[in-house]
Amino acid sequence: METGSGQDTEVTGGEPVWIGLPPGLLRMRRMLLVVWLGLLAVGLGLLLGLLCGPFWAAFALLPLALAGWGWVVLGRNWRSWRYAERANDLLISRGVLWREETVVPYGRMQLVEVTSGPVERHFGLASVQLHTAAAATDATIPGLDPAEAERLRDRLTELGEARSAGL
Repeated sequence: METGSGQDTEVTGGEPVWIGLPPGLLRMRRMLLVVWLGLLAVGLGLLLGLLCGPFWAAFALLPLALAGWGWVVLGRNWRSWRYAERANDLLISRGVLWREETVVPYGRMQLVEVTSGPVERHFGLASVQLHTAAAATDATIPGLDPAEAERLRDRLTELGEARSAGL
């Protein structure tokens, strides 16, 4: 899988050039996992230790085990996300157990949004949300660098206007 700026996304040899998500999204999700499950483990350990005794406080290790499992799952999920710009449409692929590939024709796009919440902004990330006429085909590309998200929004808007002009 390739990660990059997305500037060179033309189809070569019939195969689309896939672009992976930047590592900042993985760092953000793992940080949130550790913070929330770490707080849960400490709170549970204190509560069980005070109310039930030190033996029961060992159950506070369960959220830490869950954090270890989640760390691996988040990495696999992050690696599964990718997108490719083709001549007539945008491909978005994701999923580990259930692979899902969304094809969004440029001419069907009605709105392309770039959003960034407070946590995303802290990590220097933004998401691109694509809205089409059919609600079932709305698609999102999370965790992009803001400059890449804006470039993608502008390019998709330009291509969408050019393709829908003939409709």
